[in-house]
Amino acid sequence: MGGFKGKNCWPGARTGQDVVKQESTEGGEGLLETFSSEIRGDHMAETFSITYLCLMLLINLLVLLSLPCCCFGSNKPGVEGEALIEFRTALNDSTSKIADWNPYFVSPCFSWSHVACRNGNVISLSLASKGFSGTLSPAITKLKYLVSLDLRDNNLSGPLPDYLGSMLNLQNLNLANNNFNGSIPATWGQLSNLKYLNLSSNYLLGRIPAELFSTSIFDFTGTHLKCGNNFQHPCVPNSSTKVSTRKSKFEISITIASICAFALLLLGAVFAYRFHRVHKTKRDIFVDVEGEDECKISFGQLRRFSLREIQLATENFSESNIIGQGGFGKVYKGILSDNTRVAVKRLMDYRSPGGEDAFLREVHLISVAVHKNLLRLIGFCTTSTERILVYPFMRNLSVAYQLRDLKPGEKGLDWPTRKRIACGAAQGLEYLHEHCNPKIIHRDLKAANILLDDDFEAVLGDFGLAKLVDAKLTHITTQIRGTMGHIAPEYLSTGKSSEATDVFGYGITLLELVTGQRAIDFSRLEDEEEVLLLDHIKNLLREEKFEDIVDENLKSYDLEEVETILQVAMLCTQSSPEDRPRMAEVVNMLQGVGLAERWAEWEQLEKVRYQEFSLLSHQFIWAEDSTHDQEAIQLSQAR
Repeated sequence: MGGFKGKNCWPGARTGQDVVKQESTEGGEGLLETFSSEIRGDHMAETFSITYLCLMLLINLLVLLSLPCCCFGSNKPGVEGEALIEFRTALNDSTSKIADWNPYFVSPCFSWSHVACRNGNVISLSLASKGFSGTLSPAITKLKYLVSLDLRDNNLSGPLPDYLGSMLNLQNLNLANNNFNGSIPATWGQLSNLKYLNLSSNYLLGRIPAELFSTSIFDFTGTHLKCGNNFQHPCVPNSSTKVSTRKSKFEISITIASICAFALLLLGAVFAYRFHRVHKTKRDIFVDVEGEDECKISFGQLRRFSLREIQLATENFSESNIIGQGGFGKVYKGILSDNTRVAVKRLMDYRSPGGEDAFLREVHLISVAVHKNLLRLIGFCTTSTERILVYPFMRNLSVAYQLRDLKPGEKGLDWPTRKRIACGAAQGLEYLHEHCNPKIIHRDLKAANILLDDDFEAVLGDFGLAKLVDAKLTHITTQIRGTMGHIAPEYLSTGKSSEATDVFGYGITLLELVTGQRAIDFSRLEDEEEVLLLDHIKNLLREEKFEDIVDENLKSYDLEEVETILQVAMLCTQSSPEDRPRMAEVVNMLQGVGLAERWAEWEQLEKVRYQEFSLLSHQFIWAEDSTHDQEAIQLSQAR
């Protein structure tokens, strides 16, 4: 084998001819040795090249053999995918809310909605408010690593399955507002890792496994389970609930607390330094740092939005998207990236005590108060300069809008819808008063704060003025907040609010539903009528002008039902808070239960008062303030 005839690849290298010429000058022996060395070098190079080619061919052959396994594998889903398909079938997804669960995808972790994974395993299913009407499938137990299961606000039915007790990794389980029946299986006591359990508003009864009361957060309200005031255990955890722990757990808690305390000291020093640097500039800095206020607010079932998500949803808080404005900020309509329509409440001037407190209070209240007639909080956003709440968008807006602010061509509320709204609002308020511990006082109940969902069901909103009250206290004294015309007289004069102040506001709201008028309207002065709606209605009742009371936009209505609503409204707006009924009684009276007796008693008291004042002049009698001296009013005979 000879050398290359062209130029050599390496600069300065000599060709075979140059070597021969040089060696020829040194004798024949040197020439022979030169040719022998060259032949041996070429032979070794050729052997190395052949070996290298063989190795490359072998490697390529192995790659080709492996391609059928990689490229032509089964298109069927794995165990978890098959389990989810079977689980969806049992749920009866009739509206195709999760139609993107494709059985031809190998893994559900890449493109299936409402599914969260870790290390290729399904750990979370978020399927709230999807309209499911089926049952739970045993296939769920194939999700061995499932940590969170959220199926609240659906129409699922049947007994609670005992096989859920085998899912030992489960930490969050929310089945609230469904139609499950029967008792809680004893096997659920094996869920030792469970931290959050919500079974509220289901048709459940019987005993609750004792182990479930060790869960950090639980809610069994709205059921017939053996819990509450008449039983050993509460239906929701409260400050007096003591969870027994073993000594080893206590020692572990002490150790963890010590480590956390040390870490907090270090973080405190870092934040103090950053606080000094930031405020040294004497100007506001708008940031959106992920998890910046994590130490202040953390609610596991709520979604934390970034400020950028909120800005995109509301078109950077466009003025054209404003749908309302309250005491602490504006409300914008928006659309999230998944096309979910939302209402975004942006608190203004959150640095003031009222603004930030309102945010913290509302997030906490709505996260623990779950009822079909209460506004559900989707999530929130918190940064150094923003406090934002995200709610479902109510397409039909509020009762106030439907009564007085309709656009031309829009249809108003008929009488059956108004009656249904009255009952729904009463049930929501009863839940706040009777089933929350601590109880919750709304303090600003009015038509504008009763929202309407797609089916015109009443949903109580705006907890910005609500107040947590210890169950042992009958009232709480705070600064006066609310809307004129809806404020109870004792709250206005003393600042003391209680459940009775909400009852008064509810009574005024009933009058708004019947009349369609505002609680306070100065335009009535032009006709020499009362400014307050309550006084105006009482004058009409005394004159028995029922046709002037009912909203002129109501083309047809049941007079007997109207009288029932008016009777309940009069009982709710009595001047003395002790005389007003509780909301649980109001709910029953709206159905006619106990109303006749209560109304007859009230009429007898009013007749006595009327006789006492009969010697006074007629002008003086009707000039008295209605919230202090109420006259006998004949609506109808007691029924």
